[in-house]
Amino acid sequence: MGILPVSEWSSWNSSFAGPGTGSGPLSGPWYSTHKTQLLGVLLAAASNFLISVSLTIQKCAHLRLACQAELKPHYKIKLWWFGTVLLGLGEVGNFTAYGFAPIDLVAPVGCVSVIGSAFISVLFLKKTMRAADILGGTLTVTGTCLLVTFAPNVPQELTARQIQNYLVSWPFLVYSILEIIIFCTLLYFYKAKAVKHIVILLMMVALLASLTVIAVKAVASMITLSAKGKMQLTYPVFYIMIVLMATSCAFQVKFLNQAMHLYEATAVVPINFVFFTSSAIISGVIFYREFQSATLLNMFMFLFGCLLSFLGVFVIARNKKEEHLQISFIDCGRIPGQKQTGKIQPDSHSSHYGTLRSEDDLVKSQS
Repeated sequence: MGILPVSEWSSWNSSFAGPGTGSGPLSGPWYSTHKTQLLGVLLAAASNFLISVSLTIQKCAHLRLACQAELKPHYKIKLWWFGTVLLGLGEVGNFTAYGFAPIDLVAPVGCVSVIGSAFISVLFLKKTMRAADILGGTLTVTGTCLLVTFAPNVPQELTARQIQNYLVSWPFLVYSILEIIIFCTLLYFYKAKAVKHIVILLMMVALLASLTVIAVKAVASMITLSAKGKMQLTYPVFYIMIVLMATSCAFQVKFLNQAMHLYEATAVVPINFVFFTSSAIISGVIFYREFQSATLLNMFMFLFGCLLSFLGVFVIARNKKEEHLQISFIDCGRIPGQKQTGKIQPDSHSSHYGTLRSEDDLVKSQS
């Protein structure tokens, strides 16, 4: 391989490495334009990874507690509190990331917590690394890179007056009316008809999450501007957004806990990630107009990156078995009216499966 001339070396450096006037992906102009968004992405990725570490630590604390002879509440274990503190720091970091990057970029980066949980559990919980974990992680990382590259480049310094104008804009008013109608319909089926399907529960979570991310983005942006000397905390819209954020987040957690109670985490996690990310992107497009000046290529590649991230999360969560307490016998000695005190397991193919065997049947089987 020959040595490049000096002129070609200077051209290569200005395009890809140095702070010159090149147009490469690592050039000075590109970095100066996207450095705020890049900071938000890195902060969101680190925060979601911290969340996955905290959840793994809490899981380790529960497993240690289950192995102890004397049971005690989990909140008395230092390891559990350490995981809780890390979880709080991760959520604070996620909140701060909305002040530096658009919603359409921060929300999909939440897939880092899914990838982190899958790989960290192999190290700390001694789970087996599957080929699906590697494939899903590769797809998700590729999708995230596309998201970062083709994300909308919009100003992130949102003032209180801008947020007030967004609140009364006709696209958001139409979106709010449609969201209220859909949410009330789903709530009617959930409460009156007792339909607790996973899609209904997680759709209500996603509708509430769209309001949460709008409020979080507004509050984080106004706090960031106030920290820079441009006071925004005296406007009533700041406190309106805080109330909206707290209320929507509380009900979102309620319905999400209900879904986790009724269904396995392997089903809830990927569906909730897809619904949450989709609702967050839609709310960012409608409320903050984040794709207003984006080109068709950028929109297509961004949506393709979202699709790869969704597919990667589903591949990681697919066929993952939940941990259950395995009980391989039925103790008939504790059932009133039964003289048999041995521990037996009924044959699932016999006619007695699911019923107690009578004394005559036991005598016949023993003879």
